[in-house]
Amino acid sequence: GLPASVAEKMLARKSLSLLAPASRRAVAAAGSRAIHLPSREAKDSRWGKTAEDFERVQKIFKQHRACAVLRTPTAEAAPKAMQAAVDGGFKIVEFTLTTPGCLDSLTNFRAKHGSNVMVGCGTIMDIEDCQNALDAGSEFIVAPVFVPEVVNWCRERNVVIIPGCTTPSELYAAYKAGAPIQKLFPGVAGGANFVKAVSAALPMLRINPTSGVELDNAHEFLNGGACSVGLVGCLFPPDAIASGNWDQITANAKTVLDNVAKCGPYKK
Repeated sequence: GLPASVAEKMLARKSLSLLAPASRRAVAAAGSRAIHLPSREAKDSRWGKTAEDFERVQKIFKQHRACAVLRTPTAEAAPKAMQAAVDGGFKIVEFTLTTPGCLDSLTNFRAKHGSNVMVGCGTIMDIEDCQNALDAGSEFIVAPVFVPEVVNWCRERNVVIIPGCTTPSELYAAYKAGAPIQKLFPGVAGGANFVKAVSAALPMLRINPTSGVELDNAHEFLNGGACSVGLVGCLFPPDAIASGNWDQITANAKTVLDNVAKCGPYKK
């Protein structure tokens, strides 16, 4: 067979030949060292969103400022646990790919709640994960790490992505790459004080802490400059999920949202 490098070049040239003449000239003008096929505009992409939808998602984060982030060991528990959080008042929820049957739960939850609850997908690691999540109906994307190509892909398609970052440099790099909200993960020393210091020095950031945020301190992060927060284990205690104590999750949701409401909408 052909060497891999030769086969790749032949495939690229064949793809290039399928382009319109103007597009071929534009690609050729980029140089002879490599062939780069142009990315589709959002309106032409199967996964593309409108600029209005991009702003809508951000507006909801600014308004409600708290997201229920769910990981469960079984597919059966996921919709029940998330419903309990919604019963407690959550308007933004995130199903994570580490949960069995995550995408099915996401699809069903969106169909059930429509525009009353904004539904996203987390633990996104690559572009294929993004595509699968969007096909399932996800309205925003969350990643535990900052992968520039994933952020670029989402931004080109007006998809709100919230990548995980730990340092001020990483948070700023994610912002520059096109992430409108940046997830602070994992928890860092200083917690709310760290967010306050970074937000003051880098006011263009919209930080979304998750790890380290508890029912009784979420408001401290928000008052310190965080755009929003994610609630994970404190909202969904493993023992409550294991025993099916959905009332406990609803009570937890009411407790934290009472604290969040006192902070008001995000102003920046």
